[in-house]
Amino acid sequence: MIEYRLEIGDLSTICFAYSPLQETVLSLRMRHRPSSYPEQRGWAASWQSRYEDLDTSLLDALMAPRGFCPDFLTPRPPRPRPDFEEELALLEATPASRVVEDIGKTYACDGSPVPAVLSRLIDDPAALLKRISAALAEYFTHCLAPAWWPRARSVLEADLAYRGRMLTERGTQGLFADLDARVSWQDGFLRVTDNSPGTRELGRTEAVEGRGMVLSPTLFALGALTGISPHDEPLISYPARGKATMAEGVGTTRHVRAPAALSELIGAPRARLLGLLEQPATTTMLAHLLGVTPGAVSRHLSALTAAGLLVRTRNGRNVLYHRSGLGDALHSPSADHGSAPRSRSERAVREDV
Repeated sequence: MIEYRLEIGDLSTICFAYSPLQETVLSLRMRHRPSSYPEQRGWAASWQSRYEDLDTSLLDALMAPRGFCPDFLTPRPPRPRPDFEEELALLEATPASRVVEDIGKTYACDGSPVPAVLSRLIDDPAALLKRISAALAEYFTHCLAPAWWPRARSVLEADLAYRGRMLTERGTQGLFADLDARVSWQDGFLRVTDNSPGTRELGRTEAVEGRGMVLSPTLFALGALTGISPHDEPLISYPARGKATMAEGVGTTRHVRAPAALSELIGAPRARLLGLLEQPATTTMLAHLLGVTPGAVSRHLSALTAAGLLVRTRNGRNVLYHRSGLGDALHSPSADHGSAPRSRSERAVREDV
């Protein structure tokens, strides 16, 4: 168990941020444990041929068999929505001694030998760090950035919007209670419990002491996790809400059955969108789910928002939509009084959205 002691002033420094670099590094877990991330299998298969052209021996070695990775690879994001290049610059500034220490500690916790590709370069950490940075940049650019990252970013944005709302409505106590089963909050201590032997041996208590606490959603964690190095700034990563929806983003469209009476009232395309927006989503995310253009979705979202059925929230450069209280009430199954006949074929509805 690793726990953080937060004083009253530290609570005001808690913030949320996602990290494209963290997602890039942690996505390598799929190479060792594909069954743990079923929602990502289709995506991994879609870029497999491109991955094979990269520095695969090094990339595969960055993730130990049991899912540990050197902490220097996932620095704390400098702001809520950093760019990949911005975080890569932080990685490249890692002190050489930290590179060596973290690689040794990672594989010691995992109980596995350091792979040959790392052990050959460990005596020249500057060269190793340069090669790691180049390999991750190529991996992100060729495999993740074209389609996967825009879809993943929408899920992470939706999580940030939800957490912000929970903090406003429930306060710190309620926020931590909803974060993950491994996270607990009591008497000023925020605890992350990990039952893996390597992490238990490194258990420690650390004071935040004004450094700030960052909570970061990820698509590649089975439970909350934090850095094992005492050098790290306070950071807890946790499974992103809605990560299972990533399975819906690979060449498929999502079918949502709206109440028939609602479809008759506002039209099938808009009723379908209302069904999708139980959780916040961007126009781009909805377009991916439906297999249509963002422009086709945007005009329906504007109409639903004007009617008071959706709430529009800006998060950085993104705009998120989700159902309002009125939208929830209209989409409730109890609002469907019978099975009105369809006025259009399913194909026509899809083309209209």
